[in-house]
Amino acid sequence: MDSRLLAVAVLAAVLVPLPLLATPAERQSEAVERYMEHVRFLASPEMRGRGPGMPELDEAADYIAGRFRELGLQPAGDDGSFLQPFEVTTGANMGQGNSMRVERPRGVSELEVGKDFIPINFSASGEVEGEVVFAGYGASAEELGYDDYFHFDVTDKIVLVLRYEPDFFREEDDGEGDRGDSERGRRYTRHAHLIAKAIQARNRGARAVLVVDGRTRGRSRDRLIRFGSVSGPTDAGIPMVQVRREVAERWLRGSGRSLRLLRRDIEESRRPQTFNLASSLRIRLSVDVEHERATVSNVAAYLPGSTPDYVVLGAHYDHLGLGGENSLSPSSVGKVHPGADDNASGVAAILEFARTRSARGEEPRHGLLFLAFAAEEIGLLGSGHWVDNPTLPLENAVAMLNFDMVGRIQNRKLYVGGVGTAGPFADLVEQAASEHELKVDKSRSASSSSDHTSFSAKKIPVLFFFSGLHSDYHKPGDTPDKINGEAAVDLLGVADRIVHGIEALDDRLAFVDKAPESGHGRPSGDGASSGGYGPWFGSIPDFGEVPSGVKFADVRTGSPAALAGLRGGDILTHWNDAPITNLYDFTYALRDSEVGEVVRVRVLRDGEEVRSEVTLAERP
Repeated sequence: MDSRLLAVAVLAAVLVPLPLLATPAERQSEAVERYMEHVRFLASPEMRGRGPGMPELDEAADYIAGRFRELGLQPAGDDGSFLQPFEVTTGANMGQGNSMRVERPRGVSELEVGKDFIPINFSASGEVEGEVVFAGYGASAEELGYDDYFHFDVTDKIVLVLRYEPDFFREEDDGEGDRGDSERGRRYTRHAHLIAKAIQARNRGARAVLVVDGRTRGRSRDRLIRFGSVSGPTDAGIPMVQVRREVAERWLRGSGRSLRLLRRDIEESRRPQTFNLASSLRIRLSVDVEHERATVSNVAAYLPGSTPDYVVLGAHYDHLGLGGENSLSPSSVGKVHPGADDNASGVAAILEFARTRSARGEEPRHGLLFLAFAAEEIGLLGSGHWVDNPTLPLENAVAMLNFDMVGRIQNRKLYVGGVGTAGPFADLVEQAASEHELKVDKSRSASSSSDHTSFSAKKIPVLFFFSGLHSDYHKPGDTPDKINGEAAVDLLGVADRIVHGIEALDDRLAFVDKAPESGHGRPSGDGASSGGYGPWFGSIPDFGEVPSGVKFADVRTGSPAALAGLRGGDILTHWNDAPITNLYDFTYALRDSEVGEVVRVRVLRDGEEVRSEVTLAERP
């Protein structure tokens, strides 16, 4: 060989990137190490669980943006940056104005916050004063033939209710109960939830709700609920506090009653035991709950294609921080919840996918938009904000692939949801999984408590990749050492094959709008829009924050809501004249309704009130 040609050949060999010279096994190993490097950083103890409003969440956003920048991707956030900032409510604190003044014939006493009483974190703030009535468990359970409010007027009264519910409400536990909903082998019904008690009292005109734990287990069990530990809306619309049992007992003795006997009489008679406490007892209550606000950011990067169309690859990067109300290990609140699988695993997936595609140096047919969402754990707020404020034209989005908890693939089995949202999806998923020797469990449904739901509500076909729930979900044990990096990289091969399949289609994917079926997915608290309880209404909630009411992201074709003329963008404000201030109100109103019932609803549409009647149907 000519020496000059030999020199050129040697120089060319030196300049060829090492991954191209490496064996397939070596390239796989390098991809796994890159993937795990992302997971280890995002889920490190120093990142303190990446909770909304924490500085570590901003650090995670900067890390993700930095990786996109290194890959040469285009910024796709606001104002030419990789970030799309937005504001969220991240939590609540007790303010300085919490007090309770009790007037009795023996005199006036001041109760001490944190010792004698404590506000519930979703309590409304404000001052109230009035007489006190006892309303049993504060439950209205028509399906069980029991109603504490039947012929009992609590208008303008302060309502004292028992925590939990009567034993005869509950059925024997089937062994599948969730945390915190069972006691002595039984499962609590929805009537035991504190938010349900608040809604019932508020809708009947009460001024405030006082909750007391009436179980007789000794003084050591008379503990106040830890502030911030109860799931619920930002503001339930009524002041609500818990008082200690010994405090409530003093009030009841003035009326010749006791908690033990009241509980016994309810259980034995299976009838309410409601009454007005002595009129000489008056309470002046001040509740001060301060809501925390923070600015968080989605992270967005774009790899252009030869057409304006694009495929979204998304994953949320926030987690629980130090636990809070969403921790499934209440005793570990205050400890770092690393969130390695949920969802450092998904973020690592889109980063490695972006690296692989950008390194090829080829222009894809469809652009690739990489989105790392904030505030998923507090209500899909990041993805909801993006679809309402898209940084690329939403009509050009061909499909959305969501990676949420993909780090613990076991026995080569992968769960993929949303295959029913586009006709070709089922075959594309099956073929791609087969090529990479993964077993796939498919679900047609796009309904789940993860970010793809925000896109399907906009009629964009979605696929949801998920490796399954595990015992470390939302606990401090969700650590990087338990992540199966090899299988996660294989999943990326499946996703890459699916994206190629979408690009190869002659026709653009058409969204298939069908009612959801049950299927695999992360737990969802959205009883009002999907899944198992009560009759069918047919709306899909928009999880973005509105001052009051429930905003519909969309209304399902052929559903009762659609037949009544309701639309996406409507804000539901009333249900049979009862106010709907949040998703919990809507959920409980729907669950208390029946198939075939005609419900009068009011919605706000472009600032104008629209009234309609919805005939509820059986769930399809």
